[in-house]
Order: sequence, then structure tokens, then C-alpha cells
Amino acid sequence: MQPVIDVSSFTRSQALEYLNNFNPALYAKTRNYLNGHISYLSALIKHGIVQNREVYDLIRNKFSFAESEKFFQELAWRDFWRSYAHQHPQSLWQDVEDYKTGFQASDYAQELPEDIQQSQTPTQVINIFLNQLRNTGYLHNHARMYLAAYIVHFRKVKWQAGARWFMYYLLDGDLASNNFSWQWVASTFAQKPYFFNLENVQKYCSQSISIIPEENKEIDGSYEEISARLFPNL
Repeated sequence: MQPVIDVSSFTRSQALEYLNNFNPALYAKTRNYLNGHISYLSALIKHGIVQNREVYDLIRNKFSFAESEKFFQELAWRDFWRSYAHQHPQSLWQDVEDYKTGFQASDYAQELPEDIQQSQTPTQVINIFLNQLRNTGYLHNHARMYLAAYIVHFRKVKWQAGARWFMYYLLDGDLASNNFSWQWVASTFAQKPYFFNLENVQKYCSQSISIIPEENKEIDGSYEEISARLFPNL
């Protein structure tokens, strides 16, 4: 796995130099891969070293809109989540909508199981991501989605429990972005639940981490098989 760049301790001049070397076109092509060209800018924005609009202006002045569009979309999502939280503060910790999983909110556990907290689940890649979160305070966005889906859908735990746990560890933790992203995965702020399988993890992560199928049986199977297992009431 790529070493994590801790930009949260950067000075402003270091942050601007780092931003100057960021390539949004390469980001758009590779951002879903663990070894892709990602920005790490969320920590800089979180700690007020640079601002969303400032990042937009710097990139817009250097690259074409076509090269930057995907990156700008991610900046826009950050603003959208914050705007929604400002208008609906109660939704930060309450379900915006019902689950679209065939289950009621009361069917989900309130607390994280101990094996998740200790990175000792039956699934190897989940433990790798859990350890990185605990040890570095950072996770690639795709890994965050995998963990959220695993916690909510594979383990039937309320998204609020996972969101609280993420906020405890993440150096770039933004309450609105974090919690509404968890709701998107859970399906309480989306049309359907987000889930994944081992094949998807292998596609995006195998160049960065060793993935042993025998140690990932919990997430192995086709999407049809896993959907039937996770959401039997649909």
C-alpha cells in the first residue's frame, strides 16, 4: 500500500507547492485505484491551510475544465454536504430517508462489533483498511466506501456507529462529508445501497496490497449472489 502523505502538518507555502504539482487529469483517470494519483487535499482544507474556492481557482488557472471536471465535482460535493448540513443540521446524525435495503433502522446494531474495532474481522482486506485508519488517520476514498459498506451491509451495523468511529480517527474528518457519505452508502440518503465484492477490491487494490481469496470469503461472490445474501427482503 502507498505510504500516506500527512499534509495536515504542511505550512501554507508547502501546501501551495504541493498543490502546484497536482494533476487533475491524472486524478480523474486513476483516483479509484489505491495507487492512483490522489490529492490528499482534504486534510489541507479541513485544517484551513487552503480553501475550497482557492483550490478551484488555482487548478482552473492551470488546467482546462475538461481536464479538471472530475476533480471539481469532488470539490462541489464537499460544498454540497456542508450546505445541506447547514440547512438540515438534524440530519447529520439522523436518517434522511428510510433504508432501501429491505430492513428497518431497528434491524441494525447500535455499536461496532469488537472484531471491527480491533481489526480482527474474518476478511483480510477489511482488516488492512481498519489498521491503516487506526494507525495513520487516513484512508483512500474507495477504502472508506468499502469499510462503510462492510460495516453497514455485511455486518448490519447502523451507519451512525461507523461514522462516529471514522470521525474519531480521520485527520481530515469533515462531519458533513463523512456522515452524508455514510448515509449514501447505507441508502438513507441515496436510491439504493452501495456494496461491493472481492472482484471489485482486486480490480482497484491488488497493485497496492496482497489479496488472498481464501482470507476474503466473506466478500467473495458475484454481485447477484452477494445482493441476495445481504438483502434477502428486496
